Parts: sequence; structure tokens; C-alpha cells
Amino acid sequence: MDRMTQALELDCLDQLAATPAILRGLMCDLSVEDTEWKPAPDRFSVAEVLAHLSHSEGDCYRTRVDRFVSEELPEFEPDDAQMYLELYRNAIAEDAFDHFAEQRETNLEYLRTLPRSAGERRARHHEAGEITLQQMLHEWTMHDLGHIRQIAELVRARKHLQAAGKLGDSYRLKP
Repeated sequence: MDRMTQALELDCLDQLAATPAILRGLMCDLSVEDTEWKPAPDRFSVAEVLAHLSHSEGDCYRTRVDRFVSEELPEFEPDDAQMYLELYRNAIAEDAFDHFAEQRETNLEYLRTLPRSAGERRARHHEAGEITLQQMLHEWTMHDLGHIRQIAELVRARKHLQAAGKLGDSYRLKP
């Protein structure tokens, strides 16, 4: 993409576009058992994180983008991933990832059609107050990066910590 086109786009779109490839790279050596492994009963597995990302992509972020564009000052409730824990249980990592990647591609195609001025569209968030679409895109990117980090920590703990032997003793993982 040339600089002129990029200057007219909303912020964060290239980072949002990179997320599926980053996730795919993190998953490259994982077995089904690895994707279902949880470091503790109250923690997420890789499969559950992917199910959460897939759910958030359509049921949160795309819905909000559509409302930003079609409504004047729509109102948004805060997200609560804890409400959807049952939805994420028994997730199959590959299916969740594929659904996420498809939705992300569709969402980016749509976001790239919006003029940069759409980033100034406003909504009222019940916790954060008045927000812009551009601010939500930055939060969406932070959401992605947080879950990329979470999956990376799960992969480190499941696949590499023990296999590193004594070289892994100094690592303080928080999967």
C-alpha cells in the first residue's frame, strides 16, 4: 500500500491485519492436547483464548463498528469475557482460529473502505464515557496484543519451559 493511501486510512489496521499470522506462527508446533492445556483450572487454554478472540471479533468489535457508522452516539456496555466462559469451553483451536481469521479479513476489508474522518465518530461507553471509533481501534489492537502475549506465554510454559532443562529455571512465566 502506498503512503498516500495509508495516510487516509484509520490507524491500527496494519497491526490488526498482522494478528492472524502472528497467532498462526505461535500455534505452528502445538498438538490438540497442547491447545487444550490449562496452567490452572481458572486460566484459559490456547483454544479458549482463540474462541474468545473469535467471539469478540464479531459480537463485540464488528457490532460496535457498525453502530459507530450507522448511529449517532450509540451506547455500549462494557465487555465482560467472564460472561461467555461456557461458550469458550470445549473450543477446538483450529476451528476458533479459522473463524477468527475469516472475520478479521472481512472486518479489515470493511474498515479499509471507511474514510479517515470515520475515526472521529463518537459513542458513549458506560464505563469509559465518550469514545471515538479511532480510540476503539487502538483498544482493539491492545486487546489483540494482550492475547498474543497470553498465547505466547502458554506456548512457552507448555512446550519449552520443561524442555529447556536448567536453562529455563530463571524464567518467571505467567501463562
